[in-house]
This record gives sequence, C-alpha cells and structure tokens, in this order.
Amino acid sequence: MVDKGVKQRIRRKLEEAEIGSTILEMKNITKTFPGVVADNHVNFDLRKGEIHGLLGENGAGKTVLMSILYGLYKPDEGEIWVCGEKVNMKSPRDAIELGITMVHQRFALVKNITVLENIVLGTKTLKGVFIDEKTAEEKIRRLSDKFGLEIDPHSLVMDLSMGERQKVEILKALYRDSDILILDEPTTMITPQEEEALFETLQKMVKEGLSIIFISHKIPVVLRVTNRITVLRNGRVVAQVYTHETDEKDLAVKMVGREVLYRLPKVEVLRGKEVLRVEDLWAPGEEKGVFSLHGVSFTVHEGEIFGVAGVAGNGQKELVECIMGLRKPFKGKIYINGKDYTNKFTREIFDAGVAWIPDEKDRGVILDLSVAENMVMKTFYKPPYSKGLVFHEEECLRFADKVVREYDVKTAGVKAPVKTLSGGNIQRLIIAREFAANPKLLIAFNPTKGLDVNATEFTRRKILELRENKSAVLLVSMDLDEVMMLSDRIAVMYQGEIAGVVEAARAERSELGLMMTGAKKLDSSLWAS
Repeated sequence: MVDKGVKQRIRRKLEEAEIGSTILEMKNITKTFPGVVADNHVNFDLRKGEIHGLLGENGAGKTVLMSILYGLYKPDEGEIWVCGEKVNMKSPRDAIELGITMVHQRFALVKNITVLENIVLGTKTLKGVFIDEKTAEEKIRRLSDKFGLEIDPHSLVMDLSMGERQKVEILKALYRDSDILILDEPTTMITPQEEEALFETLQKMVKEGLSIIFISHKIPVVLRVTNRITVLRNGRVVAQVYTHETDEKDLAVKMVGREVLYRLPKVEVLRGKEVLRVEDLWAPGEEKGVFSLHGVSFTVHEGEIFGVAGVAGNGQKELVECIMGLRKPFKGKIYINGKDYTNKFTREIFDAGVAWIPDEKDRGVILDLSVAENMVMKTFYKPPYSKGLVFHEEECLRFADKVVREYDVKTAGVKAPVKTLSGGNIQRLIIAREFAANPKLLIAFNPTKGLDVNATEFTRRKILELRENKSAVLLVSMDLDEVMMLSDRIAVMYQGEIAGVVEAARAERSELGLMMTGAKKLDSSLWAS
C-alpha cells in the first residue's frame, strides 16, 4: 500500500497545483494477459483542470490502462507518478485515498438502498455506530447544487434512470473529495439530454480544478468535450493531440489506420409485404406481478429496417425473447409472414427464415464446440450437412472455412473450440452464421456491441445489404446513432411501452431523447406506419 504520509503529501500537492500543470504521469506501462498484450509501453499524462480523452477501439487497451491507474490491475512494467511522487497502486483503496476515482461503464451501485447510503458506503461518515445522515445529506445537496447533479438523496437506486445513476456515481467521487475522475464510456447508457447535462457538469468540475480522464471509442463525443486526446491502437499510443487541432477524419485514421465511414449510404428500397407483426404484447418481468412489456404493437416489412431505440432496461430484452420463443408472453400475438408464431419453439422460428443476433454472446454459441460446429448449429440436421442419421463433417468444415474467411473471423482454425476466440471474434462468428443464411427476417439486438470500428462498419453494411435484398430487419440497439443511421422507421421504448414511432428521415435526436426519458409520448394515430 502507499504510505499514509505520502498520500497526505500528494493530496496537498494536488490541491495546491496550478491549473495546467502536470499532476499525473504513467510511464512505459505494459500489461499482458494470456496471448494478448493489452498495453505496450504506454505513456500518458494528465494536467490539472483538463478533460483528457483516451480514445481507441474496443480492445485497444484504454480500460486496462485506467484499471492499472485505479489499482485493479498490477502492471508488468512501468511506473505511475502523481505530483512528482512515484506510487504503487495495490488496490482501488490506494487510488481513492490519493484522490483518484473511476466510474465504470457498468455502475457499481447497490440497487435496493438509497442514493445517500450508496454515496457514503465505505466512508467514515459515522455518528457512533450509525451513519451521520444529516451531515452526509447536507454535503450531498451542496455538491448536487454546485455541479448540477440534482438527485433526491433518499431515492432508491432501483427507481432511478441510467442517467440518474451516473449522477450518483459522480457524486460518490465528489463526496470523497476526488481530484482526478476517470469516466469509462460515460455516454453509452444515457439519453441525448442526459449527455448534454453530463457535459455541463464536467465543465463545471474542471473550472473548479478537477481533472477528468474521459475514455471513449466515440470520436464526435471526445471532440466535443475534451481539451487533449490520446489515441490508443492495439495497446500502443499512436498519437496525442490538442482537441482543437484535429477532426473526425484525422482521429479515425489514427484510431483505425484508415478512413472510416460513420455515415453509410442507404439505397432507396421499396417497402414490401409485412414480415413481422407484434400485436398487443404483454410480458412478465423478472419480479413477480410486474410486467416488462405493456401492449407493444408494431410491424416490420420486406426491405425495411425497423429500429427500436431506448435506454437499456425498458423492455427491449423481453421483446426480443418473446419473438424468439425464449419468453412466454402474458398475452398478445406474434406473426411471421402471416402465420402465428406466438409461443413457438426457437427452432420453429429459425425454420421460418428468422436469423438472430443476441445481445449476449454466450446465448449465440456453445463455447466448448468448434467454430465449424457452431457455424452449422441451426442447420446440422439438414442437407447438405446430414442425410438421415449420417453427418457429413466435410460439408460442415467446407462451409465454415468459407464463411470464416469471408467475415474475417480470427481463429486458429475451424476445428478450434469457440472458447479460444476473443469476444469480438465470437460476435463476428454469430454475425457470419446468421447473415450467411440469407434470412427473411433478422432480429439484431445490439449487433455491433463489442466490435471494433472495422467490424462495426462491416456489420452495418451487411445489415443494409439484407435490406436491399428485401429482407426485413428488426434492429434493437442502445446506440442511438446506429439506430438513426440504419433505420427506416424508429420506435422508442420507455418502461415497456412504445412511446412513439417516427420516420428515420425526419427523426431528431432531441425528440427521440424526450421519448427515451418518458417526457414525450406520441399519439398512436401520428405514428409512422
């Protein structure tokens, strides 16, 4: 652990440091995991009163680097210096006591206790053996007012939106008098309005002398909020630039190694017959007596991408599970090409020409089976892979080899177990298998989650190709930009209901954001149909 006297000295230096002076240096940081070099001699520095963007693709080493700073990982090589003092982070406690706090992408909150209790958890705000609630509440309200983080300290966390939970995480850091705040992909789970409010809060924080490390793979967001940007690619620093001296195109080339198209061209496609109809769908949630879907209805047609936007946890998962036969609706109907498929087995739904990209990778593969076996998982009992009781392995291997090459799934071979693949390549495998089937209907749930920029662009192109080939696509994504880019019509889900359906060509982020928060609901007679 870092010596107590050293911690006190560093905290004093952080407080007294001048705006613009270097307060943190990470020198030649290297971290390896079995078969992977996550960070390779990385150098990074932070100045007082700045927002420093840490930009890179998924898997570039951003979160690992900051997890080392936060004491979650021990580096194989390298040094960390805070205000000219070398420190050895043994745990997050060391980091917190030095004034460094990390807000993770998945919030570390206890849902069934209050905001106040979450904020003081692990601190010494005690009165005897009890929490000094009055003193804690006064400090929380003072910080809330100062930084625009209005929240009721007595609310249960389970009742808060994702944006409100993020406020709680930031208040936890401020309550501990943090000087350095690490935000890991902070805009992933919030609405456009909450994103704007977050940016305002961050600007107030740096004006007060706090310093922020902003981890993201979203170039427009990083350009908007930061002062400087460090770009990581394959675990190495490839650039460090002032934000005002760069742009999207330049950063994309640095991040990926080539120019990236963030807006893909869409061919005009004449919408065909109805493929999927969901009628008045109600579904039970995880808690007894609570419904996660409340009368959801919509249609998806040939040559159409029907996007479903919304903050995670508003019924999207349950909707997809009902369509795929994985959850039994309380009432309502699901029709595919005019035939009732409500409560049918998943295999019957696949046989109807439906492809499925699940939100969680482990739902789409069997890890102990080979790449080839997973490629034919849905069709192994049909020709050309089987005839009667005879399985033709050579046909399976031939198909798998072709698709692996076409979709650039990085694997030691098609006979290798899927568990040896990285998360991104497992996602590629699932996408490859589902797209290769030329489906009549694709159910895509967060299809680019965990993919690098190249694979994301490739996947989105393939979805647009399905649309051009007259397939129907139900795109459920937490990435609002993705939904707006690909969709023809957009539905917004809020608390298990559809708050409205709009034509994508006329959709505005602000209007969608209001529907995502429940602040606006369109009359169903005005929905795009």
